[in-house]
Amino acid sequence: MVGSEVYSTEVKKTEVLAEAFRRAIGLRIKETKEVYEGEVTELTPTESENPLSGYGKTVSHVIVGLKTVRGTKQLRLDPSIYEAILKEKIQVGDVIYVEANTGAVKRVGRSDAYASSYDLESETYVPLPKGDVHKRKELVQDVTLGDLDAANARPQGGQDIMSVMGSLVKTGRTEITEKLRREVNRVVKGYVDQGVAEVVPGVVFIDEVHMLDIECFTYLNSLLESPMAPTVIFATNRGKALVRGTTDIYSPHGIPLDLLDRCLIVRTEPYNKDAISKVLQLRANVEGLKLGDGVLDRLATRGADSSLRYALQLLTPASILASIAGRKDIQLEDIDEMGELFLDSKTSSSIVRQHQGGEA
Repeated sequence: MVGSEVYSTEVKKTEVLAEAFRRAIGLRIKETKEVYEGEVTELTPTESENPLSGYGKTVSHVIVGLKTVRGTKQLRLDPSIYEAILKEKIQVGDVIYVEANTGAVKRVGRSDAYASSYDLESETYVPLPKGDVHKRKELVQDVTLGDLDAANARPQGGQDIMSVMGSLVKTGRTEITEKLRREVNRVVKGYVDQGVAEVVPGVVFIDEVHMLDIECFTYLNSLLESPMAPTVIFATNRGKALVRGTTDIYSPHGIPLDLLDRCLIVRTEPYNKDAISKVLQLRANVEGLKLGDGVLDRLATRGADSSLRYALQLLTPASILASIAGRKDIQLEDIDEMGELFLDSKTSSSIVRQHQGGEA
């Protein structure tokens, strides 16, 4: 995320930070279920007279035959499971699994024994399952704490007209209360203690962290003290700067000292001319631009004198100028003309200072 994203008219600044942290904390839920898995060899619904009326028939049960490498088994299933089979569009030759506890049916794919000789097909072919038809299978599902918060914070409306209209006019973002987050944390802790789930902390990257104010930095301190806190990376290009939201607190990188003391600061070096030249050549290759003799060296020199970003930004207008002139490659005169039209930030600042000094 970018530091300026916290300034929103919909939700509070601290809420935006909390959402980013919760989305970066994963929860891997492992559940062992009894399932019946195999290739469908038989699918026969059995009908009987409808007991509620004297007309028509209804499905009393369905016979499903499943086959694996080790054997076959015939199942007698409830009519409600047959409805799920119809919804999944399951037919003979498909590989499916049926959960023994819930009766949920999942189509895995088409058995590779039915694979045809077509080069392109929309069907997914899977091998015949190994082991017995009746087995215990471990299912793994990955969610984030942010997903759990959003699922519990969004109430399920009714089918009446007022509920439908309310769902249409409500805003896209819902502010989640701290009470709800504590309840989600309590449930997650219970899953972890039972061994059903494990917490997988991720990474939160905050670019332009100097755009955060003192309120956000104070809230970040409390978020980092959580036992499930993710790894946080701050990025900034500021030196000693005023902390936003204050009038007299100056700190390195615009970050309060109490938070800065908790950080490991990665040392970075400015790009030299050789590194700038490699980046420019890579960018030109990606965009399909041809550089004439001496162009790469001229751009690298400009990048070393000003910035890498300025040198990269000269490539596009220079290529347009070369195209207008009927050339396929960028020449030195294109770079020089673009350098006269578009100034870098250092040159622009010096011109402004000279102008202000002349007026004084």
